[in-house]
Amino acid sequence: MDLSLSDEQKQLQEAAERFVRDKYTFENRRKIAATERGWLPENWAQFAELGWLGMAFSEEDGGYGGGPVETMIVMEQFGKGLVLEPFLPTVVLGGGMIAGAGSKAQKEALLAPMIEGKKQFAFAWLERQSRYNLADVSLKATKEGSGWSLSGHKGVVYNAASADEIIVLARTAGGAREEKGLTLFVVDGKAKGLSRRDYPTQDALRASELTFDKVLVGSDAVLGTVDGAFPVVEEAVDRAIVALCAEATGCMDAINAATLEYIKTRKQFGVPIGKFQVLQHRMVDCFTNAQEARSMTLMASLKIDDKDPVVRRKAASGAKVQIGKSGKFCGQSAVQMHGGMGVTDELSVSHYFKRLTMIDLMFGNQQHHLTRYSNLAMAA
Repeated sequence: MDLSLSDEQKQLQEAAERFVRDKYTFENRRKIAATERGWLPENWAQFAELGWLGMAFSEEDGGYGGGPVETMIVMEQFGKGLVLEPFLPTVVLGGGMIAGAGSKAQKEALLAPMIEGKKQFAFAWLERQSRYNLADVSLKATKEGSGWSLSGHKGVVYNAASADEIIVLARTAGGAREEKGLTLFVVDGKAKGLSRRDYPTQDALRASELTFDKVLVGSDAVLGTVDGAFPVVEEAVDRAIVALCAEATGCMDAINAATLEYIKTRKQFGVPIGKFQVLQHRMVDCFTNAQEARSMTLMASLKIDDKDPVVRRKAASGAKVQIGKSGKFCGQSAVQMHGGMGVTDELSVSHYFKRLTMIDLMFGNQQHHLTRYSNLAMAA
């Protein structure tokens, strides 16, 4: 099997590398993180101009006919720069669910302007009791005339402060943790009865706690089928997991490069500490871990479109397990080889380690996905 990139994919990789090199130096990123939004509108406009917001969608949906590999290429470069623009919540999650479950009218109203850079999304699913269970949803949606009324709470909703529309996972039937009885609703970010508490996360992204107090939406706000949202959500989250894995490989490359440069220049006992064999061995282990993570991510990117959902789930969980293991090893090793400096805000390695740690926790940590993979393998 030829796993080399096509000419078009190489051009995409070069464009993403150039963007990160020009716009996301470490100091520039710190300035962007300190802004009110936490990201720059001009960068988002450039994403649209370069076609990145529509590259993974079919031509029928107004996209450019790419797929998961193109997403992987861009996300890896985003990881190297710790890019802050809300690509994952808007394009991968929001856009993915609209493309997968939306009607023609919804795609025209939501997906088309998103690809043009004129709309952003947030995905609200997590609740206080949910942990990593996508089906553990208590926010209620009840019939109200021809529409629906939403009441409840959602937490850690990335990009909610900037989102034009929030895609909300609500329970319309069934009991707690039941996969059947879940429905997706597209809610205006400024809807009456929706209150928001915004905050920065540990890795400098922006998230919000949302409270829904009888938020009214019309019947056209339903995304997909009533009571049948779980498969759509699970597929979108699996795709988001693979995108996160690609971002993590970029983080690992960057943190390994910074550590290698440090041990070449930091002297102890009159010689660079990189001369010590134990640190050379540790750097080789870091490189090996990063390459293992990259291989698993590529494999998952190639399998995420498989028609068999079990194949897709196993690929996503397998990659997430490896990313959790490799990211922790590379991050801890970087901090140890830098010494106390490794945890300071002034050095980039601490920021990469924080992002790798947050990626491990998003949509299920290493142990969660190891259990999921094991259960899927035994059921096959």
